[in-house]
Amino acid sequence: MTSTEQPDLGLLQHAVNDIRSAIGTVIVGQHDMTDLIIAAVLADGHVLLEGVPGVAKTLAAKLTARMLDCSFSRIQFTPDLMPADILGTSVFNPKSLDFTYRQGPVFANIVLADEINRSPAKTQAALMEVMEERQVSSDGSTMPLPKPFIVLATQNPIEQEGTYRLPEAQLDRFLFKIDVRYPTVDEEKEILRRHHERRGQADLSAIRPLLTKDQVVAYRRAVQSVTVEEHLLGYVASIVSATRSHAALDLGASPRASIGMLNAAKAIAVMRGRDFVIPEDIQEMAVPVLRHRVQLTPEKEMEGLSPDTVIADIVRSIDVPR
Repeated sequence: MTSTEQPDLGLLQHAVNDIRSAIGTVIVGQHDMTDLIIAAVLADGHVLLEGVPGVAKTLAAKLTARMLDCSFSRIQFTPDLMPADILGTSVFNPKSLDFTYRQGPVFANIVLADEINRSPAKTQAALMEVMEERQVSSDGSTMPLPKPFIVLATQNPIEQEGTYRLPEAQLDRFLFKIDVRYPTVDEEKEILRRHHERRGQADLSAIRPLLTKDQVVAYRRAVQSVTVEEHLLGYVASIVSATRSHAALDLGASPRASIGMLNAAKAIAVMRGRDFVIPEDIQEMAVPVLRHRVQLTPEKEMEGLSPDTVIADIVRSIDVPR
């Protein structure tokens, strides 16, 4: 496929269905999570997976890497992890009497930042430039990261001991925050049945790549060329702008959120087999794009209100363009 050739959206939709099916052979349920991860890959965005232990967050990230013919690295975030452990460092070479840069695990196509909130702010900050500009600056030089590049981060929302809250600037760099929920009773029964039949051994070696790096890059170009009518741009802007003046919110979403919602809506449209965005695409993407970018007032937080509820109310309050 040449750089100017537009990929067949029908082939993309077929690939998306194959990825869903392949992930479904390992993970029971969690269909929304699967679709959002695929959308993030197509929209060139990063993903924060939040859920209690044991709901397949890390497994989902590993499977995503296997679905794509890309390099993969896993970084286990711990309290003693240092920025150099992520980015790399200059090492003195006694033979050449010079320093050479030894790249860290972030130099991969898909990076799993496992339990990202277990490291302090200085270590989390090592991902700021990486996630926004897809590059690493060190010792006066700038090194680009491989394409495609995506960070899949996980965190536990319940445990507080030994964890560090992600700052707003870090959260804003994630396209989606996906709440990974408990399975239903029927889904958990299916998990147990598979575990019993496989004698406790989950074999991922049978999972084969379904998209190459070049295909991912080409499909991302196709996503960016999706048609978006002028009134839909205004719809996105109205939703995001409303978060900045809502009485229940102390912090509204930034323009980066508007861009993220637009790109996410384009990706979902392509996954649904369309080369144009409709209002329903924007509505579907509003909560996962905005839930981590807004902050409730202390009063509403004490009342038990959730950002998801506020965002859903905002979407309902704005006239849908036709």
